[in-house]
Amino acid sequence: MIITRSPLRISLGGGGTDLPSYYREHGGFLVAAAIDKYVYLTLHRTFVPDLIVKYSKLERVPTARDLEHPIIREAFALLGMDGRSIEITSMADIPGGTGLGSSGSFTTALLKVLHAAKKNLVSAAELAEQACHIELDRLNEPIGKQDQYIAAVGGITAFTFHRDGRVEYRPCAISEETLFNLEDNLLLFFTGYSRSASAILKDQNDRSKQNDAAMLDNLHFTKDLGFQSLAALESGNLEEFARLMDVHWQRKKSRSTGMSNRQINEWYDHAMANGALGGKLIGAGGGGFLMFYASDKRRLRHAMREKGLQEVRFRFDFEGSKVLVQD
Repeated sequence: MIITRSPLRISLGGGGTDLPSYYREHGGFLVAAAIDKYVYLTLHRTFVPDLIVKYSKLERVPTARDLEHPIIREAFALLGMDGRSIEITSMADIPGGTGLGSSGSFTTALLKVLHAAKKNLVSAAELAEQACHIELDRLNEPIGKQDQYIAAVGGITAFTFHRDGRVEYRPCAISEETLFNLEDNLLLFFTGYSRSASAILKDQNDRSKQNDAAMLDNLHFTKDLGFQSLAALESGNLEEFARLMDVHWQRKKSRSTGMSNRQINEWYDHAMANGALGGKLIGAGGGGFLMFYASDKRRLRHAMREKGLQEVRFRFDFEGSKVLVQD
């Protein structure tokens, strides 16, 4: 039995500039944090010749190339495995489609468990790049590289996306006091519904490729906010960080009509009137989680509970993708 896990993530500034359609022309930058909510993959050998895969569906096929699940199929192909006499099961703390990067977490955890089965040693950077290769190159998903890298690396990390496709990253230089305050005062609330990010990201991707002036201006501004957010975090100015979150959200909403809706705007305004200093919707938009930096946590929690939103409490993860069990 082998068990692996990869953390989910929250974006802290610059999100959206990690799509190739943008960074290949202009370079991208963002800050992201891994959290202690995970995607888990288990693998064990069986005494039957088929490959058995359990996720939201159950598949039993002769070999991996017969799988419907595209990411699992391509991961086996990338590692040159046929999948015979293997059973794989996936589980997650948070459902997919909620803006916390679950697809990247799933892909890195899957690759980690397959490498472990082959007794391969693989670095975090290699793992992230292989996950990106599967999702962006093999499956042509209109997504970025943030989710795969932060899942593999963990921590609170600054990423630079170069025009040639290289990704550089470093842990943010945040003091212990700032880290504890950030962890204590960032609150996540589930909006109650999930969505696919594909349509929103495809719109951004297409408009970036077409050099749409409004989209590029929005993303240039967002990238600059990423640098400002990093500076605020590293200087310990969390009130400024919260203000920048609000600026980011107001600009992000204009990126796509599907980014927000009347209900999300109402919840956001209610939070800002009841103890939040700044916030945004995590991920591509349209649903998932609202995140706020609170000046008055008790008041904010009460106000959002009044509106029927469920809080998900979290801590940061500094381990990234890892093998939990291998026997």
